[in-house]
Amino acid sequence: MSVVIVGGNERMAGQYESICREHGCKAKVFTKENGSLKKKMGCPDLLILFISTVSHKMVLSVTQEAKRNQIPVARVMTSSATALRSALASHIQREKAAEG
Repeated sequence: MSVVIVGGNERMAGQYESICREHGCKAKVFTKENGSLKKKMGCPDLLILFISTVSHKMVLSVTQEAKRNQIPVARVMTSSATALRSALASHIQREKAAEG
């Protein structure tokens, strides 16, 4: 499973990636908007938005791209490791429930 994380704390980007690896996911982390995120995002299985640390413009562009490609979006208020773990766990649970 692939995950794109938008927002969050720059210093925690490495920790976000390792948390995703713990859950069996490959992660791309974009804490700042450097160029067009639409092109860099690709087509992941889940998009996680850390709402409190992302500009409104960035949220709009990323959610439009997610809607166009039918990518589920998890909006998380805080950019903590615990919040990321719970967002990943709930998405994985929903996927398993949909399969079986």
